[in-house]
Amino acid sequence: MTLPEVGARSTLLADWARGYESQPNEYACWLEPSAGHIPAELHGTLYRNGPGLLDIAGYPVHHPFDGDGMVVAVSFRDGRAYYRNRFVRTAGYLAEQQAGRPLFRGVFGTQRPGGWFTNLLDLRLKNVANTGILPWAGRLLALWEAAEPHRLDPFSLETLGLDRLDGLLRPGDAFAAHYHIDPACHWDGGAPALVNFGVNVGRNTRIDLYEFDPAFRLARQRAFQIDGFAFLHDMAITPHYAIFIQNPVRYEALPYALGLQGAAQGLASVPGRSSTIIVLPRHTALGEPRTFRAPGGFVWHHANAFEAGDDLVIDSVWYDAYVGIDPATDFRRIDFAALPPGRLARTTLNLRTGAVERRQVDPRCCEFPVLHPAQVGRPYRYLYLAAADAPTGNAPLQAIWKLDLHTGNQQLWSAAPRGFVSEPIFVPHPKSAAVAGAVSPDVGDPLANSSALEDDGWLLALLYDAARHETEVVILDAQDLARGPLARLGLGHHIPHGLHGAFSSRVSWPST
Repeated sequence: MTLPEVGARSTLLADWARGYESQPNEYACWLEPSAGHIPAELHGTLYRNGPGLLDIAGYPVHHPFDGDGMVVAVSFRDGRAYYRNRFVRTAGYLAEQQAGRPLFRGVFGTQRPGGWFTNLLDLRLKNVANTGILPWAGRLLALWEAAEPHRLDPFSLETLGLDRLDGLLRPGDAFAAHYHIDPACHWDGGAPALVNFGVNVGRNTRIDLYEFDPAFRLARQRAFQIDGFAFLHDMAITPHYAIFIQNPVRYEALPYALGLQGAAQGLASVPGRSSTIIVLPRHTALGEPRTFRAPGGFVWHHANAFEAGDDLVIDSVWYDAYVGIDPATDFRRIDFAALPPGRLARTTLNLRTGAVERRQVDPRCCEFPVLHPAQVGRPYRYLYLAAADAPTGNAPLQAIWKLDLHTGNQQLWSAAPRGFVSEPIFVPHPKSAAVAGAVSPDVGDPLANSSALEDDGWLLALLYDAARHETEVVILDAQDLARGPLARLGLGHHIPHGLHGAFSSRVSWPST
């Protein structure tokens, strides 16, 4: 790959960095397409979560993962769209807004003003509720993987408080930001099951695996102890297993305790050490967990997994190593070209022989993989990702990428040079059949009945346009990205680069 000229790279980085300016305001309004038309059949609500404040009273956060969570909701019905955004009013957010200054240290390096002595032995965690969003059984939860979720009103986005899931979670218990929905759980008569986990880290690591029925009642719970420290952000599921990859990282807690850096800044890759694949049976009838050695690297996000005879196949976005942000580095000035890109790779694990193989699917830099919800945990064909505009090298995410994993064919819609994309969300066409009978994340709304294509639907994404310093909602035809957006809906302001989203078939519509 030939890198762009230095001036072009500087402009690209400056555009990307401006998308991390805070958005302190909250809005509620109808949206009109600036181009195209909203499909009349698109019915439901796109929810997105991510950091909304990248500073606290002018004091910048050290890493966007430390920013206070802001939830965006865009509802669609009859070719119209309604938008609102609101901060998750966590206890930490409210306290700092009232004080007008930072009161908490951030996990990823944000410190209280005053130097190391002010931060010495301050081990409190601020639940920023900024990572995931879960619509399920009428509830809407803002997720942050190190503590309990916050419950929101699905319509107004008002924060209703911490949700300990009817007493399941104790104060401070973790409930991860990366749940997965089994579209047809055979232990529950083919009904969908919400699968999530929590991690308790110490000298060894405990994983709590939770499964919920369509009414958000606990259906199954298992606890597993694994050796050593494990940094687990995501998992993959199949009908029988929950699969985790224990990255080869070490953790040094002393600098955090001494007030010198954030908790997550104690993470570092261990060169030469292998990864560990942890295969956890979802049901007691399937026995105990098993572990397998695999090539090293680092994974934030898994795309999907499925069973094929004795094999487990796991598709993930792999990095050569974990790369953190040291205390002296401004994240807005990072050198993408000097960092390893995330690239899609397929790991095949044979449960009978223990053999593990991994191969790169494509060299393009990518992240945030999604697929048709009916194919979660099943063999599948199409995958959608946020990706770099160029086919190789590390760069900001500016394109939506479709991969046909059967034929190798690809489609790419790019917003370059000045547009930056978020995680795409796949929404099946309501008249299309759910390939495996899945329902939407807000359970109770069947997607359809029997025979449509796996890519019959739309891709929804938030797009930051640096030229106008504005965020748009972009709707793409998942079967034909070359058509370009079916509709673009400008918000009239920017939303900072976000993290994860979900689509609910329920409409969050104003009453008047």
